[in-house]
Amino acid sequence: MFGFEARPIKVVRVRAKNAFGRTRIPDARFVLNQYIGCLHACKYCYAKFICRGYEYGKWGEWVVVRENIPELVRGRFVRGTVYMSSVSDAYQPIEEKLSITRRILENMNKLISLKILTKSDLVLRDIDVLKLFRNVEVGLTINSFERKIRREIEPRATDMERRFNALKELKENCLRNYGFIAPVIPELTDLELIFNETKDFVDYYVIEVLNLKASGEFRLWLMERYPKSYEILTDYSKLRKFVLKIEEIVSKSNVNVRGIITHPQVL
Repeated sequence: MFGFEARPIKVVRVRAKNAFGRTRIPDARFVLNQYIGCLHACKYCYAKFICRGYEYGKWGEWVVVRENIPELVRGRFVRGTVYMSSVSDAYQPIEEKLSITRRILENMNKLISLKILTKSDLVLRDIDVLKLFRNVEVGLTINSFERKIRREIEPRATDMERRFNALKELKENCLRNYGFIAPVIPELTDLELIFNETKDFVDYYVIEVLNLKASGEFRLWLMERYPKSYEILTDYSKLRKFVLKIEEIVSKSNVNVRGIITHPQVL
């Protein structure tokens, strides 16, 4: 156990057999998860649904550390894009202490095509090694939630202003970046604001509407606190109009959007 923000966090250290796992994630062939679980503790996170077999306590209060991954990637080369990370965040708070991600990047073959998505500006610490890769993209998950809402549903994630600034600094260092706008929630997400604040230094965007089914107890939170948002997400015709509105905003904003992700159980 170690203390983080006066809350007990359970750290489970394990040794992995393989570093690279096959994935069905679009535009990637492999995933690399040095951590399982995430201390950002976002209430809506779909990863808690995927990780439901790990019985270590409440989501956000435990993390599994696959501590030998830095050694497993040494001398390995895989063809196809490697996505880091699919069931965690490579730069969640514990990374500042353990530097597992840093050591992975140092040991990884720099010819590997790498894609990283994080909610933390800690990624800026590793700009020097990221610049050694021939093909790398770094994304920041961004949104426009009001501060009060963000403190409630993303209690340990980096402030949004710092995420915006991280995208800007990545761009200034000639690293390809992207903004992953998620979760998009009707009435709570202002896409026009996000585009206006970031389009000058973001290479492209991916937009994902909230995965309500995989959000667990967040579904009840949204239904109680923001019933109109919940109604739009659970009514086919209203959700369809909402997605069309997203497409209109994208077209009007003159930005590069690679995809708008919705989920079959919702649409």
